[in-house]
Amino acid sequence: MADFQAELSAYSLRAPGHVGIAIEDVATGATSGINRGAEMPAASTIKIPVMVEVFRQLVAGNFDLNTKLRLRRADKDWGYGDLCDAPVGGSYTVSRLLALMIDVSDNTATNMLIRLVGRQRINATMANYGLTHTRLRDFIRTEGPSIHWTLRSSPADMAHLLGVMAKEQLVDEWSSREMIQILGGQQHNGLLPEPLPPGTRIAHKTGTLHDTLNDVGIVYGASEDPYVIAVMTTDLPTLESGRRFIRGVSKMAYTALGKLGGWRDDLNPAAALERAARTTPEQQMWTPQNVPAEAASAEPTAAPSPSP
Repeated sequence: MADFQAELSAYSLRAPGHVGIAIEDVATGATSGINRGAEMPAASTIKIPVMVEVFRQLVAGNFDLNTKLRLRRADKDWGYGDLCDAPVGGSYTVSRLLALMIDVSDNTATNMLIRLVGRQRINATMANYGLTHTRLRDFIRTEGPSIHWTLRSSPADMAHLLGVMAKEQLVDEWSSREMIQILGGQQHNGLLPEPLPPGTRIAHKTGTLHDTLNDVGIVYGASEDPYVIAVMTTDLPTLESGRRFIRGVSKMAYTALGKLGGWRDDLNPAAALERAARTTPEQQMWTPQNVPAEAASAEPTAAPSPSP
C-alpha cells in the first residue's frame, strides 16, 4: 500500500484540474488516496445518498417499492433523463424511479424521490453516517452554474458510505444488497470499469458536469474481496482528460489491491480456499453475462447536466 500511495502521488502530480481520490480495502481497512477530504461538486454521485435515504424509509415502513408517485411539472429537470419529456401526471413506482435514477441517471426521477423522502432527511441521514461534506442543497436544477454548489461531497465521504454498504451494514443487510444490485446495473461504464479485466464485477455511480467527472463504486476483484474507490475531478480543461485520469487511477488500484489480496491469501490459505468455493445466488445474479462493447461505455459529451 505504501508503494501504491507513492505511485498514486506521482500520478496525481500530472492530474488535470482539481482531483480527489479515496480508496479502501474493505477486508483490512487499508486506505490510500489524494485530497481525500476535499469538498467537490458531487454531480450525479449525490444520487447514492438519495437512494440510501429511500431504503432507510422503506425499512421504516413509510412506503414500499411498489408505491407509485405521480410526476409533477416541478419535478422536471430539463437536463439528462427520459422523464424530462414524460407527460405530467404519469405514475411510476419507487422501484422504477430508483433504477432510472441510478442506472441511467435520470434527474427528474431523482427529484421525485427527493420529494418523497425529503431533502433535509437525506442530509440528516448522511450526517448520521459521519459524512462531513455531503450536502444536497436543492433539487437537481441544471440551469446555470449553481449546480456546482448545490450538490457537494468528497471522496472520503463517498468511500465511507460505499464501504459500509460493501460490508452489508448500510441501513441493513437486505438494503445493502439491494443497493449494490441497483448500482451493478449502471449503464455508463466508460470510467472506473473501462480498464478492468472483462467480467469484473463493479457497483458504481458516475457524475458529469461540463468541467467535472466523478466515478465512485465497489469493485470485486479476482478474489471477490471488494475494495471501494472514489475518484472526483473538477475544473477540467476537457472531459477527455478527466476520463484518462480516472481510468488510470482505476487500473492502478485494481493492480495494487489485487496484490494486497494475494498477500492476505498467503497469510490465510484456509480463508482463500473457502472464498474460492463460495458461490452465492447474489454472485450469480451480479456477474455480468455479456460484457458490453467498449464503444457502448463512453461517457456523454460535455453538458451542464449532472448526468451519468
